[in-house]
Amino acid sequence: MDPNSNTSISNTRNRNSNWIGGTINTSSDPSPIPHTTQTQTNLLFSSPPFFFLVLILYPSRGDATIMETRDDVADASALPYSYSPLPAGDAASADLAAARRSRRRPLCVALFLASAAVILAVAVLSGVRLAGRPATTTMVVPGVVEMEMASRGPESGVSEKTSGAEEMVRLMGGAAGGEAFPWSNAMLQWQRTGFHFQPERNWMNDPNGPVYYKGWYHLFYQYNPDGAVWGNKIAWGHAVSRDLVHWRHLPLAMVPDQWYDVNGVWTGSATTLPDGRLAMLYTGSTNASVQVQCLAVPSDPDDPLLTNWTKYHANPVLYPPRTIGDRDFRDPTTAWRDPSDGDWRIVIGSKDEHHAGIAVVYRTADFVTYDLLPGLLHRVEATGMWECIDFYPVAGGEGVDMTEAMYARNKGVVHVMKASMDDDRHDYYALGRYDPARNAWTPLDAAADVGIGLRYDWGKFYASKTFYDPAKRRRVLWGWVGETDSERADVAKGWASLQSIPRTVELDTKTGSNLLQWPVEEVETLRTNSTDFGGITVDYASVFPLNLHRATQLDILAEFQLDPLAVDAVLEADVGYNCSTSGGAAGRGALGPFGLLVLADKRHRGDGEQTAVYFYVAKGSDGGVTTHFCQDESRSSHADDIVKRVVGNVVPVLDGETFSLRVLVDHSIVESFAQGGRSTATSRVYPTEAIYANAGVFLFNNATSARVTAKKLVVHEMDSSYNQAYMA
Repeated sequence: MDPNSNTSISNTRNRNSNWIGGTINTSSDPSPIPHTTQTQTNLLFSSPPFFFLVLILYPSRGDATIMETRDDVADASALPYSYSPLPAGDAASADLAAARRSRRRPLCVALFLASAAVILAVAVLSGVRLAGRPATTTMVVPGVVEMEMASRGPESGVSEKTSGAEEMVRLMGGAAGGEAFPWSNAMLQWQRTGFHFQPERNWMNDPNGPVYYKGWYHLFYQYNPDGAVWGNKIAWGHAVSRDLVHWRHLPLAMVPDQWYDVNGVWTGSATTLPDGRLAMLYTGSTNASVQVQCLAVPSDPDDPLLTNWTKYHANPVLYPPRTIGDRDFRDPTTAWRDPSDGDWRIVIGSKDEHHAGIAVVYRTADFVTYDLLPGLLHRVEATGMWECIDFYPVAGGEGVDMTEAMYARNKGVVHVMKASMDDDRHDYYALGRYDPARNAWTPLDAAADVGIGLRYDWGKFYASKTFYDPAKRRRVLWGWVGETDSERADVAKGWASLQSIPRTVELDTKTGSNLLQWPVEEVETLRTNSTDFGGITVDYASVFPLNLHRATQLDILAEFQLDPLAVDAVLEADVGYNCSTSGGAAGRGALGPFGLLVLADKRHRGDGEQTAVYFYVAKGSDGGVTTHFCQDESRSSHADDIVKRVVGNVVPVLDGETFSLRVLVDHSIVESFAQGGRSTATSRVYPTEAIYANAGVFLFNNATSARVTAKKLVVHEMDSSYNQAYMA
């Protein structure tokens, strides 16, 4: 439709539906959806002929030093997760040695060798490439499929769903496309996190429909039940929790089994109706790859675990309007009610013919029939496709429900518009005012509009989704944290992607210009051993090791203070600093960088692998200072087939405030929060040596002329969440 039209146009078919005011007719619904999770086995490691072939090609050395399988060797047999393990080096060696010692089965041996030769020939002809020979101290993953690294996702009408590592590393002068790094079993096993949410195996991306229902927190997510890469048969994974920390995996909630979602049950949102029931809107990719909106409801509203879902018999309920492309119409928001007519509103993101990002609003009384409201809720030039739109109110102190805010007409509420940008795959947000009568949202600062200003997170964080938690009156944010390694490694380890730690979101009332994000308080229940290192002063060009029992699962809180005399003594202006282009933690200035080195190889006193989380203070020509909050991945790993960047941006530091930092370390993910959550940065890191007992933490100060004091520095070791597998 013409966005400037003054009339509302119905965008749905006429249906004989009796869900008006809250009653949905499901009598014509198809048979219940199958909910049995398919378990995928990596054939490269489970096929007996190939496995034994690998043993011939890569025998493990009898004198090899086998790394421990978890931080505590005594607990090595009880891993706090479940997935198909990689073949163990010592077990493989034992099997091979036993086969060689056997003299009583010559026929079996002959058949075995013949099979190995055939498999090898087939492997060569079919493009199977064997990894390089193992190092003398570990057993290398014996082989992975040489995959076509072409982009996947855009051809289906969604954003890029690979890690992007190959192309990024190639642009950065790395070795992508050449020899894959020889990851060992111990390295890959170490990457599995302890207290971040991830499925037991396979691929995961966007968080979907998070909701609190009958005492349980529900997280649905995009999931490929067939492997560790994105596919065109995406289903909805499902897990529940009492506390947002300890999760119970449940069967798949929805699978692509209808013509309107046969190419994927894509992202959606949950809405809680006034009587407590749920309506779930999601995007289906049809048999013609057209993006349509679909409705599903719990099959048994009395089931607090929401194990079974019923798709509406007359799906889809919403088709792309004439002005929007068939593959540019996805990810409906949670609905809210407007007091002007009592009807519901939802927002869907897209782009127009000029490549401007747009948000459109639909009105519905029953979640079955929809009217497209005239005009656009918002539009920003040259920002491209807006995925995973989120639209919600914020205030200081506690979360706000959108419908409650509409009826209360609280003028102190600010509305957040967030969009996941398909062009660069980052999540941008802006604060603004919503005028429902005009169907318009206006940013408070046009220079910080959606897509050109603030970001939720300056690192790896995308396709995020919030929900209002009525139990604790807070708004909670989830974000997809994808991999930045190679797909070869993901296939080898059998899983890919994490969800961020759930974060509370509220308005920063001190600045009035940004949000505050902070890990939900329940995360603190995982804290175990705590050590206070407060009061340490670090001279410039120095590092200071922290004596910790374990450094792979941590919650670190720090406050730093620069020597005020040194700050006053700086006369030369330091302009033009940029986290990404100014040398990272190695780029020295008068007043920085300073902060923490985490997952740092303690055998080399911070001079080996390390991930730096730091501040850099730059003095301007007017005498004022600007603070940059950065995270440097460039030395996080010796592997050269992964993405390693320096990320971050300027963070407001008000008069009287220290430089405050919170860092969550959980194996292959580092999430950092500066100045109470005004700025955040998330990194996926893949160290090869700074793992297990070799991982350490250091204070560092690489400034040229100022000492820094850690006024507060408390390091909490973190327990694992030990999520539960589904038990029927």
